[in-house]
Amino acid sequence: MKKIILSLLSVAGSLSSTYAQQKPHYTQYIMNQYIINPALSGIENYTDIKLSHRHQWVGFEDAPVTTYFTIHKPIGKSDYRTTATSFGMEGENPRGKSYWEEYTAAEPHHGVGLQVINDKTGPINRLTANLSYAYHLGLSPRTNLSAGFAVGVTDISLMANKLDVFPVDPAVYGSKELRALRPDISAGLYLYSADYFVGLSAQQIVPQTVVFKDGAVNKEDSRLVPHVFATAGYRILVGNDFNLVPSVMIKYIRKAQFEINTKLQYQDRAWAGVSYRQSEGVAGMVGLNISNTFNIGYSYDHTLNTARTYLRSTHEVLLGFVLGNRYGDTCPRNVW
Repeated sequence: MKKIILSLLSVAGSLSSTYAQQKPHYTQYIMNQYIINPALSGIENYTDIKLSHRHQWVGFEDAPVTTYFTIHKPIGKSDYRTTATSFGMEGENPRGKSYWEEYTAAEPHHGVGLQVINDKTGPINRLTANLSYAYHLGLSPRTNLSAGFAVGVTDISLMANKLDVFPVDPAVYGSKELRALRPDISAGLYLYSADYFVGLSAQQIVPQTVVFKDGAVNKEDSRLVPHVFATAGYRILVGNDFNLVPSVMIKYIRKAQFEINTKLQYQDRAWAGVSYRQSEGVAGMVGLNISNTFNIGYSYDHTLNTARTYLRSTHEVLLGFVLGNRYGDTCPRNVW
């Protein structure tokens, strides 16, 4: 019974024109907004690397598993400081009130990046690789606007021998693995300052039909549809040691769905948060900036919808690495 349910979810959700999200979910997207918006390419003063592994519905055979690698860096960016003042003094919060009062917009610069994402659900596997570019411009002494795009390719493979619960075309079922290559194009805008951010991006911009060889599963409905993401967040200083960042993301894939997040950060060292995804569930998140070159995050999702009897917990781990961080930042300045 569980196998049938998962197969139905994977095929109907991954290759259909229904309301299902075709791109992966990311509970910790707030820690790596670059994964949904190419306009963040090169937003910081260093090369930012992220590795993530998400195992959805643990204990469920052939449940969704998403793994990604991202890297992006600035080009021609003049740093906002001329000395290494980011190394905090003893007993002082390096990201306290005075730090944000002195925040200034970055000089105009470029950013480039790379994303590699593997998303597997039941019989369907998507491997996407794309290159991104962004241009950052200071609109005021404290506000920046960036625009970016990403181009690449998605390799969609179907393990036809796992479709034993479907009445499918014999030309499809008789094959071990079927593949289809499709271009992948994304674009986005990102407005950011010391106190807030607002982002708008679109993935899978060009609608396409997926057909495997001489036959197809749900041939008439196997369309890749655009995904639109709108994000916004605001920083609230709680004393001198804590930052509270409530944020929201609205996704539109033929209909709108929202996510609400709240993240509380202690100095620039540790953080915890909670998240609610409309009609799906809640999540708890924790993270630690271990040094100025390494950070880690973990999230746990709990399903609340009517499928919760079958769809169990979800775990997501995020590892971050920083290269060229000559000013010793232990947490990002522009993405929180």
